[in-house]
Amino acid sequence: MGQQETVATSLADTVREGIGAALAQVDADLARRYPGDPGTRQPVHTVYVPGDVFAADTLRSWGDQALAALDEHAPDAGALAAVLDIPDELATDVHDRVRAKLTREPVEDLRIDFEDGYGPRPDAEEDEAAARAAALVAAAYGGGTSRPEAGGGTAAPYMGIRMKCMEAAVRDRGIRTLDIFLTGLMAAGGLPDGLVLTLPKVTYAEQVTAMVRLLEAFEKTHGLESGRLGFEIQIETTQAILGADGRATVARMIEAAEGRATSLHYGTFDYSASCGVSAAHQSLDHPVADHAKAVMQVAAAGTGVRLSDGSTNVLPVGPTAQVHDAWRLHHGLVRRSLARAYYQGWDMHPAHLPTRYAAVYAFYREGLEPAAARLAAYVAKAGGDVMDEPATAKALSGYLLRGLDCGAVDPSEVARLTGLTRTDLDSLAGRVGKAGKVG
Repeated sequence: MGQQETVATSLADTVREGIGAALAQVDADLARRYPGDPGTRQPVHTVYVPGDVFAADTLRSWGDQALAALDEHAPDAGALAAVLDIPDELATDVHDRVRAKLTREPVEDLRIDFEDGYGPRPDAEEDEAAARAAALVAAAYGGGTSRPEAGGGTAAPYMGIRMKCMEAAVRDRGIRTLDIFLTGLMAAGGLPDGLVLTLPKVTYAEQVTAMVRLLEAFEKTHGLESGRLGFEIQIETTQAILGADGRATVARMIEAAEGRATSLHYGTFDYSASCGVSAAHQSLDHPVADHAKAVMQVAAAGTGVRLSDGSTNVLPVGPTAQVHDAWRLHHGLVRRSLARAYYQGWDMHPAHLPTRYAAVYAFYREGLEPAAARLAAYVAKAGGDVMDEPATAKALSGYLLRGLDCGAVDPSEVARLTGLTRTDLDSLAGRVGKAGKVG
């Protein structure tokens, strides 16, 4: 091979080196603030159960009630498809996968609620409930730190508590409940990998900082690795979106979490009420909700902090016609959220589970072949009617990974359609070195 031909340039190496030195701090700041996707499974929903209601059989009970609702109001694939307008070619597959999911793993993420769903109680009563919650969660995870393989709906991949907020009136109570719960888990064998904590009604970034200091103190007391405990931030107030100084408060909250924020959860009804929306019009698709979530989405993009939509309070109960109306509403809202890149939401009733999974599974199954074909063409550098960029290939692989994680698609299907393994998808999605984590 001949000597490389020299091409003419005008700038000295010192110019390039000087620019590199000038931007070194920017490079470091970008790497710190925007690490990208954490490479872990994100649940498709969160179920909230009051602290005094949660029991050892809660998850299985939710699954059984969901199956009973399905059997009563949509007993076969055709009936479910007719209610939800699922295409005929997907009907049987979606129905069968929903039933299998409700049997195997009805709840992906459970939060034991000590806030609005629990309310003010005598201290002794809440102390007892927090200690009981710790014992039940520890038992669900086998009394150890590892996440068990879910089976029969007895354990969720993610479990934890929502404490009371950092406002003065309930601050001490919230801190005590969190302390009792975490201390109980440590005494029972340690913090499970699937542990999730939720901080509600955050208005100021300083409240997030206070949560960080609280968790730091617990880690130090028990000799845990710094950063072991993360938490979700609930966006339920207008001040969490736009501060008095006109800045987007939610971006400041992510920074204040010092890498511990795992996700942002939109609180449908508290936020809507804080904007003056009347109860009859409080919904996930109201303009004030879309504005708040758009700000959350931009603030979280690239940070590794995930997003969760809220819930609907229209419950699928009563006569079949009424259940079908509630199912159509819920199914449409879930589909809308998925299309807007909100891949998680809240479910308030067991009968919401059939439509949650039906919407999720149809979303991933109907897009499986087109996404797989585009990704395969990108990898092969082949032609087609769409010329994709690396960022789109990243999104396509992320789409397939989410479908795999929730059970909407199978590894064999993805391999057949793309020629790619799970490891290949992780690499394309920017999850190299991150895949396999649970928390």
